[in-house]
Amino acid sequence: MAQIDAFFKLMNDQGASDLHMVAGQQPVLRIRGEMERVKYQTLEDTNLKEMLYEIVSEDRIKTFEETGDVDFGYEIPGLARYRGNLFRQKNGIGAVFREIPSNILGVEQLGLPKVIHRLSELKKGLVLVTGPTGSGKSTTLAAIVDEVNANRKDHILTIEDPIEFVHQSKSCIVNHREVGAHTNSFSAALRGALREDPDVILVGEMRDLETIALAMEAAMTGHLVFGTLHTLNASKTVDRVIEIFPASQQAQVRSTLADALKAVVSQTLFKRVDIKGRCAAMEILLCTPAVRNLIREGKTYQITSAMQTGKKFGMQTMDDGILEILEKGWISPTDAYLNAIEKNNFVKFLKKPPSEFEDF
Repeated sequence: MAQIDAFFKLMNDQGASDLHMVAGQQPVLRIRGEMERVKYQTLEDTNLKEMLYEIVSEDRIKTFEETGDVDFGYEIPGLARYRGNLFRQKNGIGAVFREIPSNILGVEQLGLPKVIHRLSELKKGLVLVTGPTGSGKSTTLAAIVDEVNANRKDHILTIEDPIEFVHQSKSCIVNHREVGAHTNSFSAALRGALREDPDVILVGEMRDLETIALAMEAAMTGHLVFGTLHTLNASKTVDRVIEIFPASQQAQVRSTLADALKAVVSQTLFKRVDIKGRCAAMEILLCTPAVRNLIREGKTYQITSAMQTGKKFGMQTMDDGILEILEKGWISPTDAYLNAIEKNNFVKFLKKPPSEFEDF
């Protein structure tokens, strides 16, 4: 048993999502979105480095010492998997760990909109799940992939850095590939994937032009591709995919993306007030013919209006998603107000709006 495993058990017992271990400070847990210090001595650089190096492979240690940061995965059988990042900071070494539960929760268990279930029934195309770091993108994707795994007879290939949720093969065959351990890069794995007979491909993060281009190519050649981006809403996601390409290619990319894209799900996590835990508010864009035309014509600024008029198809804006979980009593009116786009629509739920936001 590694020395650091005791902190992971504490993390699990406390229901924390993240563990921060940084030289010069006490350990810190993120519980329901808030940072809470662990009653433990201040971590010293030498001792912390020894503790961390015990669970990191030699090749990842070498990368860390050469570059100053590295991602890696760690698993405690019977407890959970952890996505870790080592980095250097002013007082020495630091690390942050995100807990990846062993049990994969389904779409219904997570309380996600019913339309999310329909994404698992798609046969081809590109589905993007977006949001800031820590917004639950991986959890949502895991739920969708689990639906595919349980109900279809396909080959699912995941490409991640590092591997997060581990799917045991059910009706599908599932293969997991980790960047750095099993392949050199997302783009290299995607190039190889087209020769590995996949039906469904999960790309843990679409970081660069080549990865995005290959993901669109896979979607256009009959594969169902799921991917993530660190964008805040549906229209910014479409813009991000297009703008990463040189200006001379963007007209063609708009046309290709319009044909390839099936849906964009953007989400934000909220602390629940009814029970311990968190929940996601979602913006959902489905690529109807009208939306495809907006993408082709470069009119992404009209996508929000298209979502508002497309509610009958299951589309919703972020404000719609926030309102839904607010009316269920899951989140506080203040949180809803502070995270809403059109704040005036949420003033009526507040006893008194925060003065600093009254003009917004």
